[in-house]
Amino acid sequence: MSIASWRTPMRVLVAGTLVTALAIGLRNTFGLYLTPISESHGWGWELFSFSVAMQNLVWGLSAPITGMLADRYGTGRMIAGGGIVYALGLFLVTLADTRAEMMLSMGLLIGLGTSATGFGVVLGAVGRIANDRNRALYLGIASAGGSMGQFALVSSSIGLISWLGWVNALLTMAALSLAIVPLALLLTGRADRTVIENTASNPLAAFIEAGSQGRFWLLFWGFFVCGFHITSMATHLPSYLRDQGVPPDIAGLAFSLIGPFNIMGSLFFGYMAGRYSKRKILSALYLARAAIITLFIMLPLSNFTVLAFASGMGFLWLGTVPLTSALVGQMYGVRYMNTLFSGVFLGHQVGAALGVWGVGWA
Repeated sequence: MSIASWRTPMRVLVAGTLVTALAIGLRNTFGLYLTPISESHGWGWELFSFSVAMQNLVWGLSAPITGMLADRYGTGRMIAGGGIVYALGLFLVTLADTRAEMMLSMGLLIGLGTSATGFGVVLGAVGRIANDRNRALYLGIASAGGSMGQFALVSSSIGLISWLGWVNALLTMAALSLAIVPLALLLTGRADRTVIENTASNPLAAFIEAGSQGRFWLLFWGFFVCGFHITSMATHLPSYLRDQGVPPDIAGLAFSLIGPFNIMGSLFFGYMAGRYSKRKILSALYLARAAIITLFIMLPLSNFTVLAFASGMGFLWLGTVPLTSALVGQMYGVRYMNTLFSGVFLGHQVGAALGVWGVGWA
């Protein structure tokens, strides 16, 4: 039986969900390594923060390119290559002794690996195999993979760091990331030429055409805000809670709670997007985030407020992804979805870079 015959919609969805679980789940554990890596080298938080900021910027800036290459040459090749680069970056972090080596490994290589294995490429593959009614739900399920990975890998990383030390924990994660390569076989394939919603002749032309429209930039800047929120919290929340005297078990529970609530949120918003106005739901989600963050800042810090904040933000954590990607498919069609969603996702990563570095510097 050929590989192509295995690419049923359900198998593509499962493979895509597992890839995002590994790619996004692994990078959401980096906040756990901030303190042990910084302390073992005698660095302040700024170097680690700057490296993660660089990672997010590299991810964002390269996303339109990896999206175009995936649309032109196939998503499977892009994801397989990205999995190898991702694993290499994680491995080299364990050997990094200088600022340049840290930026090369944590910043450049993991940024490129995540760009090739992250939402921009995977959701393009999943979006093309779903019909119009189920597309948002499929995108929600694939997006929830990142949450599933975070839930599983955060607790695993905490245990591995405590048991084996941060170096061996990262080496274990590097080996695990190589599982992305065989999964890429089910995600191989170019854009379906029978889909005619987007009449551009090639990915670059589609990107230029979309970029000339104001609605494209509204999605871009919305994702900028999303990236600023999520990445700064994912990187700095564990250390912030520790410095505020929150008990380690409560801080660990709070960080772990983001995962299951994120799964529920991604599935919920994916389901809602298939039945109601995606624009209105996305606006409501951003307003809810603003309200939760404001309450967390204003209320006295306690175990209850920490857990409530983590649960509320977890529910809203990645709900923007199925909504935004579904809007891209609705506005521009799915033929060049890798390219166009990756272009919008650049906004997310610019915001992420500014958020993670700015909070670390402050």
